[in-house]
Amino acid sequence: MSGKGKLLIIDDNEELLFAFKLYLNTHFSKIDTIKNPNQLLSKLEEEVYDVYMLDMNFKAGINSGNEGLYWLKRIMEFDSNACVVLITAYGDVELAVKAMKEGAVDFVQKSWDENKILSTLLAAYKLRLSKLEIKGLKEKQKQINYQINKNTQFVRGKSPAMKEVFRTLDKVAKTEANVLLIGENGTGKELIAREVHLRSMRKDQVFVHLDLGALSESLFESELFGYKKGAFTDAKEDRMGRFELASGGTLFLDEIGNVPIHLQAKLLTAIQNKQIVPLGGNLPVDVDVRLVAATNSNLLEMVAEGTFREDLLYRLNTIMLELPPLRERIEDIPGLADFFLQKYAGLYQKKIMLFENSAIKKLAQYTWPGNIREFQHIIEKSVILSDTEKLTASDILIGEGAMSSKRQVDSFNLTENEKLLIEQAIKHTGGNMSLAAKGLGINRSTLYDKIKKYDL
Repeated sequence: MSGKGKLLIIDDNEELLFAFKLYLNTHFSKIDTIKNPNQLLSKLEEEVYDVYMLDMNFKAGINSGNEGLYWLKRIMEFDSNACVVLITAYGDVELAVKAMKEGAVDFVQKSWDENKILSTLLAAYKLRLSKLEIKGLKEKQKQINYQINKNTQFVRGKSPAMKEVFRTLDKVAKTEANVLLIGENGTGKELIAREVHLRSMRKDQVFVHLDLGALSESLFESELFGYKKGAFTDAKEDRMGRFELASGGTLFLDEIGNVPIHLQAKLLTAIQNKQIVPLGGNLPVDVDVRLVAATNSNLLEMVAEGTFREDLLYRLNTIMLELPPLRERIEDIPGLADFFLQKYAGLYQKKIMLFENSAIKKLAQYTWPGNIREFQHIIEKSVILSDTEKLTASDILIGEGAMSSKRQVDSFNLTENEKLLIEQAIKHTGGNMSLAAKGLGINRSTLYDKIKKYDL
């Protein structure tokens, strides 16, 4: 690191300043010195330094170190990423340790150990680079979060049911309370979870989403808690779990009802103690997450059946928000239709498009088993296939290509017909995998395995 970094030395001993500057000159790109600390603030306005060497005492006969502590605080107020190395006498090492708790990174004694001084300053400069890198990464993460959340807008709607949802959300979001979202598939639980995050004190931190319904049972623990190298055959390096990745931010656990009963105790412990133990590890790792969970299952029934822990349910639903199905918020359909129409018209570079009343009426009369997810899919398909600037009822292709449309069975091959049935189930539910799996009588993880198997 020779020739890098800017150093400022603050000490009232002119001989010491001269000696420091002479010795360190080849190791820093710029070295400035100050004899009077009262010049420090004006110096900080002129130049940004990477490392500071700061004496603890400046007035003759005073060895309390309070001056050094005062100027240390002023430097840290000016630049929270500053790296300050204290210059101490033999008698105030204990004071220097106290100052390190206030933000100093190290100290050197006035015994003039050249190697010690140089190694300490170079280590401080390396720490400075790390701090700046972390600051840059945090800024990038903030921008990434902004870009992601900018593209996940939620239409509040005018219906009484959605107004009630947002009244509760407005009260809850700024707290640290865990939130449980319940409702049918496709009602917008992930978008509401993001709204909770965006309105919280953690909005500049990461939002981590884990769909538990898409995991096979063997992956639950490693995905939630991570693992250590050698924990199992394919564990060739350490890997963070979602709890650790989300630390400082919000963890959204979708389809929480899919957690196997034997792992629910570990999940409960992680929530209660704010600690996780990775697979293959022995030491607990502290985590700080705001937990939002979601399910379309009746957790109270699952508790009664013994498939979901009651104590875990109470931990999850400090606040419970129930999202109404689309058929119970018909008042919101015109607004939703226009929102998705403009979104997809822009995406597919269509001219300005409008709905005729007949189209809105047709949308309002359908029961929407797949809710907003199905609704969005239908609008997208209608925009793609339309050749006009106005969409009529005939352009709204509800039920087209659904399971009700018959297709001749050409063979009795089970594999071929299973693939066909899965294709029809997915089309019928508008791409809603949970509904498709339910209709097929299998769980979501099995459905995903079959989709991969048949390359659907």
